[in-house]
Amino acid sequence: MDFDLDQRTASLSIGEFAGFTIGPRDSGDGPQGIWRAQLGTRWHQELRVTTGAATPAATFEIPVTGRVFHAGWTLTLTGRIDQLLPATPTSPAILREIKTTLRPLPAPEEELRADHPDYFAQLATYLALRRIRPLSESPNSPLRGELVFVEAGSGFIQTIAFTAADEAPFRVQLERVAEFLNLRLRARDRLRNLSFQPAFSELRAGQESTQAELSAALAQHRRVLFTAPTGFGKTGVLIECALGAMKAGRYSRLLYLTSKSTGQLQVLRTLQSMTAPPIGQSPLAIGHSTPVAAWHVRPKREHCVNHTFHCVRDSCAYLRDLDRRWAQSGLARFYLFEDTARDLDTLRAAGRDAMICPYEITRTALAFQDVWVGDYNYVFAPSNRTLFFDQPGFNPAETLLVLDEAHNLPSRVADAYSHTLLADDARLVLAELDHLRAAAPLLRAWESWTTLLATLPACEALSLEQEDDLADTLRTLSDQLALHPPDYSALGPHLSDQLWLIPAFNAWLADPALKKLLWSPRSGELRGTCLDAASAIGESLRPFGGVIFATATPGPAKAFAAACGLGATGSQLSALDPQFTSVTAHTPWRDAAYDIAYDIRVATTYQQRPRTYATTAATIAALHAAASGSQLSTLTPRLKTATPCVAVFFPSYAYAEAIERALRADHPALRAAIQPRQGDLAAQSCWVDESLLLADALFLVLGSSFAEGIDVLGGRISHAMVVSPALPEVNAVQKARLAALCGVTREEAFRRVYQIPGMQKVNQALGRLVRAPGQRAKVLLHCRRFAELSYAQLLDHDYQFGATITTDADLAGWLDTSSNDPEVLP
Repeated sequence: MDFDLDQRTASLSIGEFAGFTIGPRDSGDGPQGIWRAQLGTRWHQELRVTTGAATPAATFEIPVTGRVFHAGWTLTLTGRIDQLLPATPTSPAILREIKTTLRPLPAPEEELRADHPDYFAQLATYLALRRIRPLSESPNSPLRGELVFVEAGSGFIQTIAFTAADEAPFRVQLERVAEFLNLRLRARDRLRNLSFQPAFSELRAGQESTQAELSAALAQHRRVLFTAPTGFGKTGVLIECALGAMKAGRYSRLLYLTSKSTGQLQVLRTLQSMTAPPIGQSPLAIGHSTPVAAWHVRPKREHCVNHTFHCVRDSCAYLRDLDRRWAQSGLARFYLFEDTARDLDTLRAAGRDAMICPYEITRTALAFQDVWVGDYNYVFAPSNRTLFFDQPGFNPAETLLVLDEAHNLPSRVADAYSHTLLADDARLVLAELDHLRAAAPLLRAWESWTTLLATLPACEALSLEQEDDLADTLRTLSDQLALHPPDYSALGPHLSDQLWLIPAFNAWLADPALKKLLWSPRSGELRGTCLDAASAIGESLRPFGGVIFATATPGPAKAFAAACGLGATGSQLSALDPQFTSVTAHTPWRDAAYDIAYDIRVATTYQQRPRTYATTAATIAALHAAASGSQLSTLTPRLKTATPCVAVFFPSYAYAEAIERALRADHPALRAAIQPRQGDLAAQSCWVDESLLLADALFLVLGSSFAEGIDVLGGRISHAMVVSPALPEVNAVQKARLAALCGVTREEAFRRVYQIPGMQKVNQALGRLVRAPGQRAKVLLHCRRFAELSYAQLLDHDYQFGATITTDADLAGWLDTSSNDPEVLP
């Protein structure tokens, strides 16, 4: 739906108009939506042939447009009629709509009317516009409507003649659309009157000038890369910039997306503190603006109140007939009143009381919110993006999209466009389909699929012949799933997921824009890996009126832009998109906060590192001894109560465990704590607090949440060490990525596939050590590769200049806090 609130006009398709509702609706999202969208194609084509043979004068797919005036709004409706049969001496002209259904036919007419009110509303709308040519040669000539239902599996046809009572849905839809537009008008007025407090009561050095630069850049460019170090306060800066732009009328909605739930919670806290009314003042009081309406979108699974999450409408009491029960549920309060609590516990309690799925509350209320906060998936993942893009009135061109922690975006989207399928799962599905007496064509197709997976040998890439067989099998299976959908309720959640993967995987395989690899890491396992999601990211970003990429570690700007589908031409890095610009936060308090040294005594490549274990262990011991006597450790009061602990970052658990064994053998007095492999954020933070008190060295893995997401090390670690750049593992996927970059030099391909991701993890880890003015850290980069130009250039500016350690004496001198300024690398 497109609308102009000032002109009080709206335009929408007749199908959208007929199905429009303020309340729960059939989302069509996820893998189920793919095969549902395919159901009607075959029968529309077959019935067109049949009707054309029986009535040669019949016309098909007839475009129609009309205007309707209602409740002060002008609605422009456009559509395409399936079939129009001309009048005969004994019969008026017939306007015919064809709809496919999964339910067995014939069925009682009253049930079909109750189950599909949008179908009858669509036909009623066409008939209401009957005065518009070419529906009839004469505006006043009689015209009859028919709704033709087709049973998807068998092709059985049931025709229902349109009656005078069927005209009512048209008027109901006019009221619904007008109500929605009035609510959007209220939201627009709310934004125009929005007042908010500055993000910071006291500005840190650099924040004021950065805020002005970011706002100016966004006013001149559609896409802005905002680089700010950890601890700068970029969340507040971003929200203040976004609210200012929305109040000025440049955007009607803010989408703030990040890959971590902790970041989403921080956004909501900041937003609430900036827009909260004065203490004791009602947010709806006359003379004061209402707070911005914001919604934190959590995954559907977390909304579920059933003991098992299996979202099939027919088998869930919270979903069954909820569109008819919504009006009496009282749940409209979640979008009518901005001061209503919207946390997940409140939604679940309200949904349980009303016997309505809590996720449907979220889906319904989103259309009336000014700010949507959630995960990247709601814009970039094919199986999730319909939640946002199918919202009535959602217009990306009027939306500001903020992508926090944007350095994670390319890999996250690539993961969303990747698939894993197992022969063992396929066997389980086959057995259950047979048990449920699924249609024979579907059983045969699934048996072929199971055989293909079971006979798949381990390989780094499927042959062209194997890919062709895979594509043929997938197409056949997808067609059979569309024509003979099984009983998903009886199949249960896991087996249903395996079936829903098929059409999604088939669509992925047929997408020519994606760079992909089909391979098998072990027998009976098929992986479809997206090697480069740049095209998918760029396609998703293109409609948005404004985009801010916020990150502490973007890497080279051109490489980042190319990874996001901006300014990339083939395998080359072209000039940046003219609508793309960069803003870097001013952080004078970070000047000289890091004391960096490059330890070139050792090489930590995979082949050479076993020979350096003893040296690495001895270096950790020396680092700990220096930390124990360092004045840096007195910066943080908590460190005064315990022996200072050093942080040591490794590229892998295996490497950390090997050094832990060497440390135990050569320096038994030192206690090293290796980060746990799993655990939620609270458990991880607890482990850090405990280890800082009980251990002498924290062994952390680069790229993990401890290196990127844990924000409790700043000011508590005075000495740190990075053991080796965290280059990705050499495997089939990395080899395929190198091969895909055939248009660049070998050095450039290695830089983009290995060096940039590896050094980005190093920058992320080091950024956690200094998060506020007054904090300092002494950091040793332990590998001669760090001093090589191709690696050193990929370090952030704060870490690019330091002492060169060539001998044990150099190390001792650098660790001595009373030594002179370190030698600076050229």
